[in-house]
Amino acid sequence: MAAPLTLLFLLVLAYGTNAADPDMLQDICVADTKSAPKVNGFICKEASKVNATDFFFDGLAKPGATNNTMGSLVTTANVEKIPGLNTLGVSMARIDYAPGGLNPPHTHPRATEIVFVLEGELEVGFITTANALFSKTIKKGEIFVFPRGLVHFQQNNGKVPAAVIAAFNSQLPGTQSIAVTLFTASPPVPDNVLTKAFQIGTKEVDKIKEKLAPKK
Repeated sequence: MAAPLTLLFLLVLAYGTNAADPDMLQDICVADTKSAPKVNGFICKEASKVNATDFFFDGLAKPGATNNTMGSLVTTANVEKIPGLNTLGVSMARIDYAPGGLNPPHTHPRATEIVFVLEGELEVGFITTANALFSKTIKKGEIFVFPRGLVHFQQNNGKVPAAVIAAFNSQLPGTQSIAVTLFTASPPVPDNVLTKAFQIGTKEVDKIKEKLAPKK
């Protein structure tokens, strides 16, 4: 297990040398997440207020709750959780899947993603702009890469829980879930756009919107 994890972190560091985010101009620039101004990132916190906790996060240590509609949970470790990541061009996440759980088709507009399987077995894949699907079953200790900006997914087809650690070459990769983005946008995407794009009726659009609407 140690060797694959070492490989994952080496890949994360390699991403940092060719980061999707702009290059850093100083040793550290700990994010002042409470600052209103944003300059393609976060303003740096005053050096005198920086401490070790700005570079620490323990949120990926334990499995997340997957008792939701999709049967999966993404726990992010980006600059919003670790202010010290600001300008470093890397972040991580943990994704947990219940049996049958799905991380639905989505994109990361600012980053390539690489996943390392902690437990279980997953069917994963991405779709190119030529509409070609690249899909594979990955197991514990194995790795798969999703190129930047391409639609991709992960599904646990097994009877036991699964989990991965994901790494990104951006401090804040961004995520756009295809269905949620289109059917729960605010203000909403016009119904005639959705009905024509998906070749469905207005009633079907309303049903999808109702099912995807955030739970109150």
